[in-house]
Formats: sequence, C-alpha cells, structure tokens
Amino acid sequence: MFAKRQSALAATAGAPPVKMPLRERLAPVARVLKKPPVAVAGAGLLLLGAAGLFITVLGDPRAGAPSARATLHRQAEAGAPAPSGLDAFSMTGGTYEDLVNGDGALDPSALGQAVITLPDGASVSGDGAPVTAPRIAAQPLVAAPIAGLHQPGPDGVLPRIASDGRVPAQAYARPFHSNGKPRVSIVVGGLGLNAVTTRAAIERLPAEVTLSFVPYAEGLQGWIDLARAQGHEVMIEMPMEPTGYPANDPGPYTLLASADAADVTAKMNWLLSRATGYFAVTNYLGDRFQASDEGMTTFMGMLRARGLAFIDDGSMSRKPGAWARASANRVIDEEQSPAAIVGQLNALEALAKARGQAMGAGFSYPVTVEAVARWTAGLDARGLQLAPASAMASRPGR
Repeated sequence: MFAKRQSALAATAGAPPVKMPLRERLAPVARVLKKPPVAVAGAGLLLLGAAGLFITVLGDPRAGAPSARATLHRQAEAGAPAPSGLDAFSMTGGTYEDLVNGDGALDPSALGQAVITLPDGASVSGDGAPVTAPRIAAQPLVAAPIAGLHQPGPDGVLPRIASDGRVPAQAYARPFHSNGKPRVSIVVGGLGLNAVTTRAAIERLPAEVTLSFVPYAEGLQGWIDLARAQGHEVMIEMPMEPTGYPANDPGPYTLLASADAADVTAKMNWLLSRATGYFAVTNYLGDRFQASDEGMTTFMGMLRARGLAFIDDGSMSRKPGAWARASANRVIDEEQSPAAIVGQLNALEALAKARGQAMGAGFSYPVTVEAVARWTAGLDARGLQLAPASAMASRPGR
C-alpha cells in the first residue's frame, strides 16, 4: 500500500491546482448555518453587533436621562459592650440601699461579678470596668514638707514634733468641722503600685477619703504630693509580720515579731523616711507582729515621739500608743464584688448612725474605688457626714 501511495503522489506532483467554484467551497459552511441552533445563535450575535454599531455611531440613547450613584457599606454588627462601673452600680435605678432585700440581706441578682487582671498581674473580682465615677474638683492642702516638722535621718528626712509644739498628726491632717451629723470615714490603701488605680482614687474619691500608700512605691513623694494637692490626707503603710511569714512576705523592711528594739527602730527609720506629708501610719498585715510586746512597744513609742498617729485596719484596735489612735470598724472589700462592698458600706452607715461614728478600710481595687466614690456621693442626703480618718483619732488618755 505504501508503494501505491507514493506512485499517486508522484503522479500529481507538479500538476496545476484544480480550481473549485465558490459555491462548492462555501457549501460546508452553508450546511452548518442551516442547523437551527447555529441559526439562532448567529441571529443573536448579528443583533448585538447591530446594537453596538448603532450606539457607536449615534451615542447612548439613555445618556440624557437623569441618574444617581450610591456607595453602600454594610456596618459590622457591634458586640454587646462590657458593663461599666456606672452600669454596675446603677442598674437597679435607685440608691445603694436598693441592693438589699426587705430582710436587709444582699440581693446577689442585683449585680454581676467577674474576674479582672490588673496591669501588675493581680487578679481582682469585680465588674472589671475602669473607674467611671466623675473627677472631683481639687481642694488643695498645704504643700509638704511644712517647716519645722522634719529632720535629717539615717535614710532620709524623718517627721518630728516642731519646737513650738506642732505635730505632723495635726499639721498634715485634713481640716474637719463637724456639722453635728453622725460621721463616717473611709480609708483606701495599697496605693502607689498601680498608676491607673492610684490616680483614679486620688481624682475620683472625695477629698475627705483618707489614702494610704505603700512605702515601696516608685515615685512615692510625687503620689503623695498629688494626693494632697487634690485635698486628701495621706498615710504610709507599715509592713508587719503576718502568719505564714516568710512564705507570706510583705517585703524587705517587714517589722518582725522576733526582732529587738534596735531592728524595729532601724526599719522604721527607713520606712518613715520614704516621703513627707503624711499625718499617720497604718499597718499592712501584722497579726504576728502585734503579738510581740517589745516590737509593738517600740513601734508605738517611736510614733508618739515623732508626733504621728496610728490608724489600723481594725485588727489592732486594743493596742494603745502613738501620738493619736483610731481603728477601722470593718474591712469593706474582703469579698471583691460590687454587691458585697455596697453591703459592707451600708452596714458601716448603719453603725455610724447607731454609734455616732464609724470607719471602714478597703484596698484600691477598681471595684472598691468605684463603689466608695458613688456611695459617698449621697451621704449628706442620708443624714451622715463624711470625715477624714484623722477626725476619728483621739489622743491616749483624753
């Protein structure tokens, strides 16, 4: 077969091409176009082509018609906002007394509870929101140090009784004038370590609220100056040996129950020289230290000699001494939830009305600062007078 094909090719090689009529050449195309689907498609293309040619030559027939263009953006759905401190303390629509039921017990359904983490890593129970109570106008106290009330010490400036008899316990205290109503005091402590909560306590708590600062705080004098410029009297916290020491360690200058008078004096010289402008000191822990007769005698004697008051958290109320003394009647935030704190504040209010005065102590948790700020705002209308802690202190034997 291969030989026959070769012969055929050879025979036709060089022969002129045969001319085929145009009709015969287009005959296959015509047969395809006659098929119905192809005919319909061809007609459609022809129509589109004609329309395009018409618009190209004459222009868009709708060009003169009015038109408008709008850009639509779909707004992302917002999540439910976290409740603020204001929401937490006003969701019942009434006063703080509304947070208790008819039997005087707390209604836990009135407020929620959460766990938050502060910038320093501490976990705090509460509503978790920043303090939203309004800032309060400043009522400045005299700037510290006041001439004649300090002297050089081995580790810095120490408080002293002036030659004319003035004492730091009075000179650095916030002035107070009784209006005859039962008085209530609040001390908020643990300040100076967390800048956010420290500033909130200084700016948003009434000037009559007493603030206590940690002696190890960085920039302690600046914080005390800021607090006094806002109108708060201040105290320094004295770290004292607690049960469980040294596993529970308040720091390198903790006053130890086993220490002699010289060691207690040396550590107090360091602690008291951290800043100036405080009228008193307060304890930080110390249930074991207070059992030391020698330690407490040295401690109280040194405060008395330097004209300083001692305001404790209620755990040392039976310990006399210092230049002046006072003790808190209750800690208001052992349970750090809004409802529990408000319950303690309401109980403090009832105690003040029954006895004529009462004092509460708390820590600078955001939930505590928020609760105290809003609870104190209505005290006058409820027949009470907010007083600084110094107004509760009394001289021994008087």
